[in-house]
Amino acid sequence: MTVNKPNKQADARAKEQVDPSASPDRKTLLEETLRRRIISMELPPGGVIDELSLSKEFGLSRPPVRELMRELAAEGYIELEANRPARVSSMNYQSMRSFFQAAPLIYIATTQLAATHATPADIENLQAIQSNFKDAMERDDTIERVHYNDLFHFEIGKIARNAYLMPSLRRLLIDHARLGNTFYRSPTTDDMKSDMEKAVQQHDQIINAIANHDADAAAELIREHWELSRRRMAEYVMPDGVEIPLSF
Repeated sequence: MTVNKPNKQADARAKEQVDPSASPDRKTLLEETLRRRIISMELPPGGVIDELSLSKEFGLSRPPVRELMRELAAEGYIELEANRPARVSSMNYQSMRSFFQAAPLIYIATTQLAATHATPADIENLQAIQSNFKDAMERDDTIERVHYNDLFHFEIGKIARNAYLMPSLRRLLIDHARLGNTFYRSPTTDDMKSDMEKAVQQHDQIINAIANHDADAAAELIREHWELSRRRMAEYVMPDGVEIPLSF
């Protein structure tokens, strides 16, 4: 008589399929929470993500948590390596150099395509996000401001309807949001408030250009909008040196 040996991997997969704890609501909540914790820097770049703690916090078993880890790794939020715990995507010199090189290309391309494909429903969605962005600005809520700025540009990417650009935009926005949550908390110049008000106006202008299907105007506006962010990031990374008198 042949005795079948237990297949642990098959049992784990079966358990995952019928696991009552893996409800869409709990998993979606965990996904949204992790995204927020990463872009807000609550989970710092390179930090370890404790799967067991997340399982307990959200009432999920380990298999759906691991599945979500794989999904977020594919989007660029986290890094997975064999026999090592999941970690938040790192930010280093090379990644920042690549970020600044790619950002204008991707933002301009997606915004131009959005101006080509936008529908009235798309414009309504952008306006709704922009309304929340303005509200966060008025409340001086850094985390929410960065969150809705991220959603604004992500929505433009969705309107562009280009499957090749979307993964690059998603990865770009992760680091843009993390940088924003850093330097907006530490204003380095007196005209920071003026520039943030200008960013709100630029969002409105970008929406109008997309609604009017004016790809050239949309491209120029997003280029100016990116330059505003780029300059602020550069000021944070490269502050003025401290002057020390040589004599008293």
